[in-house]
Amino acid sequence: MCRRPPVPLLVLLALALTACGAPVPGRAGPSSTIVGDAIRLSTSSLVDSGFVHGGDGGEIDKLAATAITDIQAYWTQAFPRTFGAPWQELRGGFFSADTADAGGQPPPCSKSTAAIAGNAYYCPSGDLIVWDRAALIPVLTERFGAGAVMLVLAHETGHAVQQRTGVTGGGERRRPDLYPGVVIESMADCYAGSFIRWVVDGHAEHLKLQRGELDSALRALITFRDPVGTPNTDNRAHGDAFDRVSAFQDGYDQGPELCSKITAENREFTQRAFGDAEDEARGGNLPLPDLISAMSGDLAEHFTLELSNLGKQWTPPRIEAAVPDPLCTSGKQGAASYCPVANAVQTTGPVLPELHASIGDFGSGTELATRYALGVLHALERPLAGEETRRQILCLAGAYTGSLLKPQREFALSPGDLDEAVQALLAYDDPARDTEGGSIPSGFDRVSAFRTGVTGADPACGLS
Repeated sequence: MCRRPPVPLLVLLALALTACGAPVPGRAGPSSTIVGDAIRLSTSSLVDSGFVHGGDGGEIDKLAATAITDIQAYWTQAFPRTFGAPWQELRGGFFSADTADAGGQPPPCSKSTAAIAGNAYYCPSGDLIVWDRAALIPVLTERFGAGAVMLVLAHETGHAVQQRTGVTGGGERRRPDLYPGVVIESMADCYAGSFIRWVVDGHAEHLKLQRGELDSALRALITFRDPVGTPNTDNRAHGDAFDRVSAFQDGYDQGPELCSKITAENREFTQRAFGDAEDEARGGNLPLPDLISAMSGDLAEHFTLELSNLGKQWTPPRIEAAVPDPLCTSGKQGAASYCPVANAVQTTGPVLPELHASIGDFGSGTELATRYALGVLHALERPLAGEETRRQILCLAGAYTGSLLKPQREFALSPGDLDEAVQALLAYDDPARDTEGGSIPSGFDRVSAFRTGVTGADPACGLS
């Protein structure tokens, strides 16, 4: 259905969460004031970076060294509880590379300094972690806050955990059938989530992170998604935005033990290649009028079946485009509104087209699905406002989206659609708004409610 919007500059830092990378084009340097403020906001103290090889002793390396120190402290506690053995410090240590110095000495496991610009990586043969202090750490900090740096370095340490637990060894996966590339990366994302939860809960000695800052960390994470159309069977695959956020949230919610059990046998990935040349040619995107037409019938078919299973007959809502400013409920619902009296979903002036153009067609499709879900609750004589309603409509929209992953109808998801859904849910609270205009303020929580439906289908949303 959809096409991802133009890639922002920081997407070119995509492999910051991987063991390989791509160069970052030239840009104005990050603001030292913004970076400094972000560091002070997210640390109670900075550690000396003297243990970092190749470092300059500056604030950027101190931030990285502080994150590494607390990550090591976390695994010193968590590793024995999870795996029944003591944590082993990285024997090769930690390296800071100045990629702005083209003639600088390259760090271990890299042929040149320029080759690692905008990256961090774990080198299994040397059991060491390297980061770029010129084009990675400061850019992440400026754009997303210090939480993004914590996430990056916790992910790379996650690869060291895999090395110590036998999932990988000498740079090779011990069981490629159980641990293909996308599983290796999802497990590391999950471990990163478990560490971030530890920081948010106030257990870190030096780092600080408020739960409200998780949205920014997730925005950083989803810029590191694979290019649209990458199959999850690609040996270098890391997952789409939905896969990566899902792994991070699983680690955040359930801890490292769950992460350690991720395999290709028990985890399903939503990333996929294009299924036909026509869809690929249009980037998976439908024009908004075509999307509305297709979704109208498909939403009706999906929820008519679900309500029929509950013994309920209904009249599906119609979707009406470009109503200037619906005033059918007491609160403003945003880019589209469900109007109970008219039993209609009405789009709002230019707002939905703007969302469609800026994010992609399933960004707007997610908004339409949540408004349609209000129509489902209305048919069941459920409340149309309140905290439970807000979570339920996101869940139902997720359940509908999940049905499109293995379609039995004509309508189906294109590669990148779930990326757009996650982007929309992180950027806007419109999809969670009830008929009184109340919403869920946290993007992290909006995505979580949506994921419940995608992975658990309609029964998980409490319809029965």
